[in-house]
Amino acid sequence: MNRPVIGVTTSHATGWRVFPLMRFNLWLAGARAVRWASGWPADMAAVDGILVGGGDDVSPDLYGGQIIASARLDPARDAMERDLIRDAYNRNKPVMGICRGSQMLNIALGGTLHQDAYGIYEKSRKFYTPLPRKTVRIEPGTRLMALTGDAPMKVNALHSQAVNALGRGLRVAARDEGGMIQAIERLADPFCIGVQWHPEQLFYARRQRALFRALVDAARAGMAGEPQAKAVTP
Repeated sequence: MNRPVIGVTTSHATGWRVFPLMRFNLWLAGARAVRWASGWPADMAAVDGILVGGGDDVSPDLYGGQIIASARLDPARDAMERDLIRDAYNRNKPVMGICRGSQMLNIALGGTLHQDAYGIYEKSRKFYTPLPRKTVRIEPGTRLMALTGDAPMKVNALHSQAVNALGRGLRVAARDEGGMIQAIERLADPFCIGVQWHPEQLFYARRQRALFRALVDAARAGMAGEPQAKAVTP
C-alpha cells in the first residue's frame, strides 16, 4: 500500500527536534512525512495532506491583536502556513494543527486568539510541561469524540495563547476544566482538526495516535478519490 505523503510545517529554530517526532507518529499511522519551513519549497500538489506544527506565537497582526514585547514571532512562517491551509482547503486535502498550528487554522479561517489565555480563563490551571497533566473534556457529538471517545483526557500543555472567536466553519471540540478551548474542528470536509496540546509527544497513548491515524486515513481516501469520513453532527 502506498503511504500518503504529509507536509509538516516547522520553525527553523526547533524543527530539527520537532520534526522527527512528527515523522515517527505519521509513520506509525501509515504515512510518510516531508518537512517544510519558511523559505523552503512547499508544494501542496506534492502532498496528500498537511500537519501544521507548534512553535512561535502567531503574529497578532493577523487578527487585530497587540504586539507583546516578549512574544516570539515568525511572520514568514505565518504567511506560509496561512497560505498552505487555504490551499489545502481549496484542494480538498486534510489538515491537522498542533498547538500553534491549531491557532493558525483558526486564524486562516478568519478567527481570533486570546493572547493571554490564562488571564481570561482564571479557573484554567496553567501547566507548562510535556507531561500529560492538563485535563480536557471532549465536546459531545464531535469528530474528536468519534476518534477518542468521550472520557476526559489527560494532555500536556505548552501554550499561553488560545482560540477566541472561531473561524468560519469551525466548532469547539474540547475545553479544559476552566472553559478554555483546547481543540477545534471543521464541520464538513475537508478533514480539519486542531488540538492545543502536543499529541506527538504522547505517542504511547492510543487516543493520541488516533489523531494522526485520522489525518492519514483522510489523506489516503483523497488519494483513492473516495469521500473523506464525514464530521459527526450533534
